Formats: sequence, C-alpha cells, structure tokens
Amino acid sequence: MKIDILFHDESIIVVEKPPKIPCQSDKTGDKDLMNLLSDQLKECGIQNPYLGLVHRLDRPVGGVLVLARTKEANKILSKQLSEHSFTKEYLTVVCGKPSAPQGELRDYLKKLVTINMSKVVPEGTKNAKEAILDYSLLATEETKEYGSISLLKVSLKTGRHHQIRVQLSNAGLPIWGDNKYNKVFVKKKEWTQISLWSYKLAFRHPMSDTLVSFTSLPYDEYPWNVFKIDK
Repeated sequence: MKIDILFHDESIIVVEKPPKIPCQSDKTGDKDLMNLLSDQLKECGIQNPYLGLVHRLDRPVGGVLVLARTKEANKILSKQLSEHSFTKEYLTVVCGKPSAPQGELRDYLKKLVTINMSKVVPEGTKNAKEAILDYSLLATEETKEYGSISLLKVSLKTGRHHQIRVQLSNAGLPIWGDNKYNKVFVKKKEWTQISLWSYKLAFRHPMSDTLVSFTSLPYDEYPWNVFKIDK
C-alpha cells in the first residue's frame, strides 16, 4: 500500500492516512502507517528516516495527518498540540439532523480500557476528562434505509479517546457506520466503514513559524457521495 504524501520538507511530512490501518504497530500485527511510510521513504533513498507521531487517528478513520521528521520538530509540534493551537477539523455523516445548524458540545468522558470505548459521565467522575467540540450542519438528505442523514463539520477543541464518536452519539447524532457507538450498526453482522474523516489540519510550521494548512476529502463512496463536498 502506498501512502499519499500531501507535503514534505526536512521538518514535517503531511500524509493522507487511509482508513482501516492503525497509525502505529499494535497487537494485531497488521501493516501500520508508520512502517508503511518509513519503507516508502527508504525506497526514495532516505535511509533510517525519523518519523515522530505527533497525533493519531482512530484505525477506521482516514484523512490528513502530520508527522515530524526531526526530534526538534516533534517537540515543537507536540507543544502546539498540548496548548490546543492546532486546528483539527473533521467531516462526518451522522444519522439524524441536529436541532440547531451549529453548536458546541461539552461533556466529560471516561475511557473504558477493557473494551476500548469511552462514555459520557457526570463532571467529577474519577479519571474523567472534559471534551469540547464545535459542529456545523452542512447538509441533510433523506434516505430510504436510514432516514435523515446529515453532513457535519466538526472542530475539535480537545483530543479525547473516541471523542467525536462518543459526543455525537450522546447528542442523538450517531455516526453512520460506527460499529461501537451507533446502535443501528452495532446490530449489523457485516462490517461497515465509519463515516468520519480528518478533513483539515492547520498549525505553525515548526521551523518557519508560518501558519500552514492542509486538507483531504473523503473517498467517493456511500454515504459521502450523497452530498456535494467542496474544499
């Protein structure tokens, strides 16, 4: 599998992560983004390339992702991330239609390690972390099988485990194809591809300190192709 490189220089490399592959090696032993990209760079003559995983995307989620190519760049980008100065926007198709065209969701999430899920819990719950996101409604379409489905743009203010999936499900807007948090798809025997895509990433270049921005669009497949999606 060849990884689509959107931009690269001596400090960073921006790629389009394909859905279904993990960002780094895990217990499954499946091919992962870090190793695939490292092999790809070696084929281009770059020996022992340094790759720093600044942030992650869930295994089933595709889209734009930045990696550091030096330890210094990794340190600077990680600091930006911890200070919430990264802009991270996602596109998602949800079942239903939000009551307002735009809004903010604030919840407290607790990670359930044993089952690799998270849940919304009351404020003050032990090990719970605040999760904040903004959403805007881009379009709604009616379908025979799923009723109303809506295309949303989501801006993450915090980065919690399965945050978008959990918060939207809790708000009555579960993501189409989500086998963990959408009851319709939990009941389905066949696997379905979650409709969540890392659409836009903006941050300050670790060396020049200039603002850079990168976008990636979902694949032309259902349910994305029900909507007209423009950059």
